[in-house]
Amino acid sequence: MVLAGAEKLQQHAEHVNSLNVFPVPDGDTGTNMNLTMTAGANELKKNNTASVGQCAGVLSKGLLMGARGNSGVILSQLFRGLGRYAAQYDELNTQQFAAALQTGVDTAYKAVVKPVEGTILTVAKEAARHAVYYARRTTDITELMTEVLSKAKEALANTPELLPVLKQVGVVDSGGQGLVYIYEGFHQHLTSGSSGVQTPAQGQAPAAAAAPVLTKQENVLSSVQSSAQSQLSTEDIEFLYDMEFFINRQLGTSVKADFDEEDFRKALSVNGDSIIVISDDETIKVHVHSKTPGEVMSLALQYGEITQIHILNMREQHRDLLTAGMDIAPMPELFADMPKEQSTVQAPAVPPADDMAPYGFIAVSSGEGISDIFKSLGVDAVLAGGQTMNPSTEDFVNAIQLISAKHVYILPNNSNIVLAAQQAKELLEGERDITVIPSKSIPQGIAAAFAFQEEDAVDTNTENMLEAISQVKSGQVTNAVRDTVIEDLEIKSGQFIGISNSKIVAASDELLAASKALLTTMLENGDEIVTVLTGSDAEADVTDSLGSWLEETYPQVEVEVHEGGQPLYYYLFSVEP
Repeated sequence: MVLAGAEKLQQHAEHVNSLNVFPVPDGDTGTNMNLTMTAGANELKKNNTASVGQCAGVLSKGLLMGARGNSGVILSQLFRGLGRYAAQYDELNTQQFAAALQTGVDTAYKAVVKPVEGTILTVAKEAARHAVYYARRTTDITELMTEVLSKAKEALANTPELLPVLKQVGVVDSGGQGLVYIYEGFHQHLTSGSSGVQTPAQGQAPAAAAAPVLTKQENVLSSVQSSAQSQLSTEDIEFLYDMEFFINRQLGTSVKADFDEEDFRKALSVNGDSIIVISDDETIKVHVHSKTPGEVMSLALQYGEITQIHILNMREQHRDLLTAGMDIAPMPELFADMPKEQSTVQAPAVPPADDMAPYGFIAVSSGEGISDIFKSLGVDAVLAGGQTMNPSTEDFVNAIQLISAKHVYILPNNSNIVLAAQQAKELLEGERDITVIPSKSIPQGIAAAFAFQEEDAVDTNTENMLEAISQVKSGQVTNAVRDTVIEDLEIKSGQFIGISNSKIVAASDELLAASKALLTTMLENGDEIVTVLTGSDAEADVTDSLGSWLEETYPQVEVEVHEGGQPLYYYLFSVEP
């Protein structure tokens, strides 16, 4: 059932993405739920047993560590509660299965500070409530699942009545739709014994898949993705091997070379880019795009034993992307059957308190320039992420464990990443002292980092950082991926849209016009500081014109422009008093 549910969700992840209310090019609910569910399914494939309770526990662990984005975290909590209930059983009857679903709902609601009805929570709640009611009337699990799926679909169809913005845009809740797809996979397996995808006999070519019928939204999204990918030639991907691994400095070599992080980065950069190195005395985590993976491995072996190796050929991924016109399965799927040399939950031992720095910082960043800003502000670990790819709970756990600090601050810098950061904190409760500053944008994260003072106490720093993020107005300029109307603002696909504190306030065929309209809204209260972070697609002449306009229109405003390098968003604006 679980594997069938995961497969059904993966097949429809792009449709779930297309249901995101905002017409932005990085709607990622489907991607996050798919990556989360895939992590759980892969864990289950490696640790399958005949006990329902044990399988549910394995699934829960996989989902918990792989959870990405708010929708992924909520999904992991639904199955975490289910796993807790099922742990005591090797088999489940209808009433026990219904009770497990209800326990999952209770767990998920407790995990969300302010639950919102009309979301995945509502769909799960209504389906579980009906399951508890109907389980008293049948002993047939397939019949029960039929009822659960029917109720889930009914609750999903009603989400626009509970969330006005859904009704205005004309969509159902994306997270709720993702859960319905999972339940459809459950039901399909129970009724047919398969996920509906036939595996060809050995030696036979796979049968041609029937062409899917796409909704208007899916067609729009597909055309945007195809257009973006078609601008890049496969052969233009110079550093084609995407590599990630750990170096255990306690194992592997009889005489350890002295490790200099800056020298190591320079050595990797000779034939590589997108380099991330996080190190302490015991472990080094490495991410690099390289032409020569063999040289990278030889370089790494000087410092210890290499573990948890992931290598992906990005040219192959790009060819598949252009051929299929859809997202490629996430990299962990390629290694689902490979035993790991160390558990993903395990991490280096925490050094003695006397050897630890008083504070450590983790920040999520999108764009090399933004990452450099955070590093210059003293951030120890910068996780690549943001709108287009949300870090998982496990990413945060690993980063925390690699920082030798008595107290670790996390800056998620995206509203869709806060829950995953908080979940990582909960998993390490009692082991590490962690504070999640709920920064919901890059500008808020930068403001929080500026407000931090090494000599201040934890409570004082926390208070100052929370105050700093409350003073920041955040703005973004990107392209709309579909036609829509939001609060009487008519938006056409392809237009430039300006977003102020998560609200679309401007739409124009011109990038400069959209940027001016957005800043005019953000500066209406007479603020004095504007910071502009330019994206990878920003044009220098537009940026110069925007700067001149700011100086002429708002002479009292101090303007700073930095190269952010973020994808998809031409500009990120920060406005402060």
